Amino acid sequence: MTALPTEPGGASLHALLGHLTPAAAKIDAYADDTYVQEAVDQLERLGIDPAAFARQHSLLLLKPDAIVARAIEPTLQWLPANGFRVVAAHRMRVNRHLVRALWYFAWNIASPERRRLADLLVDISDVLVLVVHGADDALPVPIRLTEAKGATDPRERKPGELRYVLGRHNFLLNLVHSPDDPADVLRELAIYFDEHTRGELLGQVTAGLDRTAAVSALAADLYATVPARSFDRDEALHDIVKNLRRSGIDVSEDADGARLLYSAWAAGAELDPWSVLVLGSYVLPMRVGTGPQTLPPVAAREWLEGRS
Repeated sequence: MTALPTEPGGASLHALLGHLTPAAAKIDAYADDTYVQEAVDQLERLGIDPAAFARQHSLLLLKPDAIVARAIEPTLQWLPANGFRVVAAHRMRVNRHLVRALWYFAWNIASPERRRLADLLVDISDVLVLVVHGADDALPVPIRLTEAKGATDPRERKPGELRYVLGRHNFLLNLVHSPDDPADVLRELAIYFDEHTRGELLGQVTAGLDRTAAVSALAADLYATVPARSFDRDEALHDIVKNLRRSGIDVSEDADGARLLYSAWAAGAELDPWSVLVLGSYVLPMRVGTGPQTLPPVAAREWLEGRS
C-alpha cells in the first residue's frame, strides 16, 4: 500500500484522516492535534505507512483496576481466541494529565466525582499498554477490538465480549480501554509514549513476534507489588465505615454511600483509596448534563457506511 503524504496540520493530514475515520468532526479536530501530528511524523520517518499501521493495529490499555482484578492472563487468552495477537507491550505509570489527554473529547460530560475517582485510580498501580495486530479487512482492527471488547455500560455487555469475560461488571471500573477507530490509534500512540519509547515499541511491532510471554512476565511483576482486592460494594462500604470509626467519626453500617463519601471528603478524612473507588463507582454520578460527547465513538456500522 502506498503511504499518503502528510504535512502535519495541512491538507494532506486531513486527507489521511479521511481514510481512518468516517467522523467529519474527528477529522477536523485531529488534523490540528499535536499528538496525531507527532505519531504520523514518526511513523513516516521510520518508513511505516501511518494508514496501514492504524488499520492493522490497535492499543489495549489494561488499567489499574485490571491489575487489581488479576485480569491480564484472561485477556491474553481472549485476544488470540478473537483474532488478535500481541506484538508489543509496555508497563508504565499513568497520571491525571494522561487521563485528561486520552479522554479529552469525552471528558466534558464526566461528573466532578468521576474525575476525582479517576485521579484516585491512576495511583493504584502501573498499567500495561499492549499493541495488538490483526488482519486488515472490511473492519479495521481498532473497530473490531472495540466491538469485541464490550460496552462501558455493564447492562449492554454480551457473553464472549472481553469485559463480560473479565467479570467485573462495573461502569467506572471497566478494566480495559482501546481506541475507537484507526484515527484514535495514532492519537493515543503519542499520548501514551514519548518519541523514544514509541520507537522501541514500533521496533517490536515491525519484528512481528508474539509478545504474550513477555506480557505474562510483566504481569507477574505487577502482581507481586499490587494486591488483589474486592470489587464488592458492601465490602467497600464496610471498610470505609470502619476507617471512619477508627478516626473517631461515628457512622452506621447502613449509611447512605454517596452522602458518606461527600461527608468524609468535606471532613478531610483519610480513606482507603480502593474502597472509595469501589463504593464511589456504584453510588456517585458519572455524567453531567444531557449533551452528546464532543466526538461520539464510531461503531462498525458507521465505519462501513462511511467507506461505502
